[in-house]
Amino acid sequence: MTSHWPENHPPVAFGKIGILVVNLGTPDGTDYASMRRYLKEFLSDQRVIEEPKWKWWPILNGIILQTRPQKSGKAYDAIWNREKNEGPLLTITRSQSELLTNRLASKQLKRPVEVSYAMRYGNPSIRSRIEELAAKGCERLLVLPMYPQYAAATTATVNDAVFEVLKSMRWQPALRTLPPYYDHPAYIDAMAVSMKSQIEALDFEPELILASYHGIPQRYFDNGDPYHCHCHKTTRLVRQKLGWQGDYLRTTFQSLFGPEEWIKPYTDATVKELAESGVKRLAIVNPGFSADCLETLEEIDVENREIFIEHGGEQFAHIRCLNDSDESMDMLEALTMNELQGWI
Repeated sequence: MTSHWPENHPPVAFGKIGILVVNLGTPDGTDYASMRRYLKEFLSDQRVIEEPKWKWWPILNGIILQTRPQKSGKAYDAIWNREKNEGPLLTITRSQSELLTNRLASKQLKRPVEVSYAMRYGNPSIRSRIEELAAKGCERLLVLPMYPQYAAATTATVNDAVFEVLKSMRWQPALRTLPPYYDHPAYIDAMAVSMKSQIEALDFEPELILASYHGIPQRYFDNGDPYHCHCHKTTRLVRQKLGWQGDYLRTTFQSLFGPEEWIKPYTDATVKELAESGVKRLAIVNPGFSADCLETLEEIDVENREIFIEHGGEQFAHIRCLNDSDESMDMLEALTMNELQGWI
């Protein structure tokens, strides 16, 4: 393809497809400076905190960033991957990217594919990874925001960051982004298989299971965010797939932040109410998280476990996220191949 180039043609890479797996983010360390840097980037995103800068920034810089880094640092330290010196979300996302690379390589696609991974907040950044893929000759780019249910504070802000990078590029790749997959059969199948195997491996039978999703302010839902509906549909489809009746699998929302009302029911309040009402055996799964992270390993498996036991519960289980399991990779491969149609 280059035989007809003139002798002085500059070297250029071309002809490849880039695939970028993107998750929310992780700090570079658990120390104050690393946590403050990460939290500032995260909480300065106006998709995450929908408040005018004049109102929010004095609170963020004057109060939150002075106190929250220490508290968050302690929580991250409890789940930190000490072997690799990184957060578990980064470890798992990297593994997902590497396993997807292997799976696509075995398919002998007509176009060469480069798979990479990035964090919306923290490192590796979306900009650095897109620039690397472009330098390798990726003229087409598929971005995979790893959020099954769409929210402006997750999927949309990943796309915002991607678009911002492309705005600065002279030679832009053609772009596709993975749509929300909250009701995709491959995702529902993966959740059902993962949950069934983990529940059957427990030494007790849960009286009921909570499907706990990250919450959003009620105001975001009122303004048109479809996230609440996507979560409830996921729960319903998983319940149907597993053949469970009634409200054996219930939807709740966690990770509240700030004083305003968030979508309900709240996970921690529900856990407390269930324990006080006489429920002794409880399990919680996090269908909205593609990989275990602070919100699942610490908030659910530590904090909510303590709430349940302190108020009368006896046996508690956290059902792991899909992570880089076989069922997870079956799903990710199916989603990727679907979005690559017409390119490969």
